[in-house]
Amino acid sequence: VQLQASGGGLVQAGGSLRLSCAASGRTFSRYAMAWCRQAPGKGREFVAAIAWSRGDTRYADSVKGRFTISTDNAKNQMYLQMNSLKPEDTADYYCAAGRILTSVPTHYDYWGQGTLVTVSS
Repeated sequence: VQLQASGGGLVQAGGSLRLSCAASGRTFSRYAMAWCRQAPGKGREFVAAIAWSRGDTRYADSVKGRFTISTDNAKNQMYLQMNSLKPEDTADYYCAAGRILTSVPTHYDYWGQGTLVTVSS
């Protein structure tokens, strides 16, 4: 399984970014996919997850109403649309895949490299 995250960058507070995660190496219809983030000096934090086939979603309270997770099954892509960004959203963002839809980062089996999101105040 290979996951490739992209789309990070520098944005002002209140702005938007869309992260992408390209998935390959498996049939992902039975997988759950997630975005997690890690700020400097902090542990890895759950952001959002989606069941690839059913479309069920979960969000961290800190991003509800601002972030939207989605997939494009035909392209094997996952996205994270981030709106109303805040400086506290600054972190490396990672995409992950696993068998269970969960908000616990360690329950995901496969990880991509991070893409850095920096939100300036």
